Amino acid sequence: MRLIVDTDKLAGSLKNTQILVIGDVMLDRYLWGDASRVSPEAPVPVVKVEKKTWFLGGAGNVATNLSGLGCRAILIGVAGRDWAGSHLQELLSAANIKDGIVIDDTRPTTTKTRVMARRQQIVRLDEENTHHLSADVENRIFSAVSEAIPRCGAIVLSDYGKGMFSSGAFTQKLIEMGRAAGIPVFVDPKGSDWQRYAGATCVTPNTLELEGVVGNKLGDEGLLLKEAAGIRERFNLEWLLVTRGPKGMGIFGEQAAPEFLTANAREVFDVSGAGDTVIATLAAGVATGMPFPEAAEISNIAAGIVVGKLGTQPILWEELARALAAGNGVGSPATKVMGLSSARLTMADWRRKGYKIVFTNGCFDLLHPGHVSLLHQARRLGNKLVVGLNTDASIKRLKGEKRPILAGEDRAAVLSGLADVDLIVFFEEDTPLNLIEALKPDILVKGADYTLETVVGRDIVESYGGKVQLVNILEGYSTTRIAEKLSKKESA
Repeated sequence: MRLIVDTDKLAGSLKNTQILVIGDVMLDRYLWGDASRVSPEAPVPVVKVEKKTWFLGGAGNVATNLSGLGCRAILIGVAGRDWAGSHLQELLSAANIKDGIVIDDTRPTTTKTRVMARRQQIVRLDEENTHHLSADVENRIFSAVSEAIPRCGAIVLSDYGKGMFSSGAFTQKLIEMGRAAGIPVFVDPKGSDWQRYAGATCVTPNTLELEGVVGNKLGDEGLLLKEAAGIRERFNLEWLLVTRGPKGMGIFGEQAAPEFLTANAREVFDVSGAGDTVIATLAAGVATGMPFPEAAEISNIAAGIVVGKLGTQPILWEELARALAAGNGVGSPATKVMGLSSARLTMADWRRKGYKIVFTNGCFDLLHPGHVSLLHQARRLGNKLVVGLNTDASIKRLKGEKRPILAGEDRAAVLSGLADVDLIVFFEEDTPLNLIEALKPDILVKGADYTLETVVGRDIVESYGGKVQLVNILEGYSTTRIAEKLSKKESA
């Protein structure tokens, strides 16, 4: 898959996207401490509690992931009239998640307490009641959903088996409400009864959950391919996304070839909540208009980030942007291309490592030896080379209607193939002045056909102690000359 992500554009789209999350809401409570002895009462470790933390769990964690990505999230679920329910609503407010919690006096707020010692989970204590929702609670949920749907770009049903979706009729009505409004519905399933999820846009099981539905082991990709097609047809699903742990994920759709994506985690500390991150990122991407396979690939990258954290922690936009900027798992030859925000994050990391950053800019339309020489000289002046690249519209204004010869994506892909180039950022203006001001490189490089007085951005770079350097150019090379020569040959 060829995927080039404009992180600035994606960040803006996510901020303008609202997602409705419906599901089993719970409070995740962590007791942190050390275990240095065994209890004299029983052969169990004694944990001396040093810290207590609380997080939104279940469907709440899906909403937290969406909020972390910059989306506006609405959470509809059920809680009890108790301390845990009140604390859960406080966490929603702190996370900037719109609270659609329905209070049910017949059940406690679902709470999971994990006891942690030396970064390891010792035991988990669950407080819950999983009986069916009453007709009154169901109707209050339907009312809240009806009010929220018109403003949403996607719906996520987060089933943790705590009673929210135990009624197939209730679940089916929620799916029908979303599809009737033209809104994609994503389901994170639980259990083997998937008839209640029929008609959803996408269901996102892990391998074990899918094996429970088909009744067979699916370790072999060939078996997974076969069963995935049958499952989609059986339950009328547009897409099936299967998370496969360290093997990554598989995505299956009627109008697309099946794909297997490799996992992106560098180090796994805790898989808690990874499925929540996957479905949140997937739904957010599709809601912004992104094609499903691209949204799936980004969700795979996001999952690789969160499993490297301890405890249930959401993805943050800054983390995802940095991973996308680094080309983490993105299969494009132009993985060095970044939006402005990602470029700044990457350059900040380079500066913390003590790297000297060099900047140059140009159209680089039909890359020739003169370009390569300039870039090589520029790279030798520092540790990292950033290239500001004119957009197609910018070149057209500067060079005329017949330019550029190569589209921006192709120019970026060619530049990305050069070892001397570390990062590429497009700029829309006629000059890179705003880009230079935003990036603040240590050294600004132009060819010796310029004078120091005519270098755009010189005053900005020198104002914070940076330097401007002119480098030698190879005579006789020009994109304009090459284009004219080609044009003469075509007309001959």
